Amino acid sequence: MPENIKIHWFENLRSFMVFLVVVTHVAVTYERYSMGSEWWIVVDPSNNNFAGILFLIMNIFVMATIFFISGFFAPLSLKTKTNKEFIIAKFKRLMIPWSIAVLTLIPAYKIIFLYSRNMPHEDWTTYFHWSSMWSQNWLWFLPVLFLFNIVYLIFSKIDTKKIKLGKSIFSALILGLIFSFLMDYFNLHGWTKSIILDFQNERLFIYFLVFLVGAQSYKLNTFESSIRNKKIEMISYSIGWIPVTVYIAGVIYNLVNPDDYLFSKSMDILIIRLSFLLSLTYLIYSMLIGFKNYVNKKDKLWKEINRNSYGVYIIHVIIMGIIAIVLIDIEIPSIIKFFSLTISTFVISNLIICSYKKLKRRLTNYRPIHNNVYKKLPK
Repeated sequence: MPENIKIHWFENLRSFMVFLVVVTHVAVTYERYSMGSEWWIVVDPSNNNFAGILFLIMNIFVMATIFFISGFFAPLSLKTKTNKEFIIAKFKRLMIPWSIAVLTLIPAYKIIFLYSRNMPHEDWTTYFHWSSMWSQNWLWFLPVLFLFNIVYLIFSKIDTKKIKLGKSIFSALILGLIFSFLMDYFNLHGWTKSIILDFQNERLFIYFLVFLVGAQSYKLNTFESSIRNKKIEMISYSIGWIPVTVYIAGVIYNLVNPDDYLFSKSMDILIIRLSFLLSLTYLIYSMLIGFKNYVNKKDKLWKEINRNSYGVYIIHVIIMGIIAIVLIDIEIPSIIKFFSLTISTFVISNLIICSYKKLKRRLTNYRPIHNNVYKKLPK
């Protein structure tokens, strides 16, 4: 796909997803069920139900949408590079920033974590991701995305252009349902953590399927057409909320009644996992269609946000933690804290990344005066 106006909405969507990542992480700070009380960077005693519900919704589709977008751009990147160049480019893009961030930001994370809880400092060796309970935390995405790109490269020679997008989505839904059902049924859910790779067991394969559907969308030129199928859009928007509601209700029921089944173990798992996958499909579709139809523009603000989005993703949790500590002792409603923390984190993170890039450009363009110039000066 050439660089033209048709691609702008995809860049805008990716940046918006990074904003929703910020929203999701702020929601953990203020959600009422304290799901992150033992490991999240800052948990404010002032909380609300809105943040909890919002977290459940965001947790369905935000990271999956980012994987879809990454999958969409994978064939485009590979088209202009050799296999070796592709691997090197992805390593520089993902793993080098990750290695720097994980060795600097994770220790900062623990410092903020302990300070926000008035806990004493611990031995310095416990501040690194390989010896902490939260491991890589939000930085898990980068090595996993690198892995997905490498696996995609291995199978990229397979011609899939004859497989229609509908069949790809249906196959992904069936495979995803079987996988997630088995993971839940045999209690294999949770996190696998290592020095390099961290991933949520029940989500890893789902994310890879979404990544592949994104790549297939590029190969089939799915978004090239400007023709809208308003009938499908209306049907989707009309009934899409149903699986979302069912999924959230099921998750809340399990949280409140962890040892009780609404129907039976198998049926409850089937309903929750099917509703999750349908919700995931609906929400990704809504984001794609909404941005394609209504946010297909490239003005100065979007260009700046798009340039900063990757850096914002990397640093935002630390910025959020610092601001959240300041807000803890301020006696205002938690919902106001939620919106204040969201906006301030996103804005300040963008300003920091923008300032860093400007400073980097200045240092790169700086050229010291050559010694010969001084030789020509009168003594």
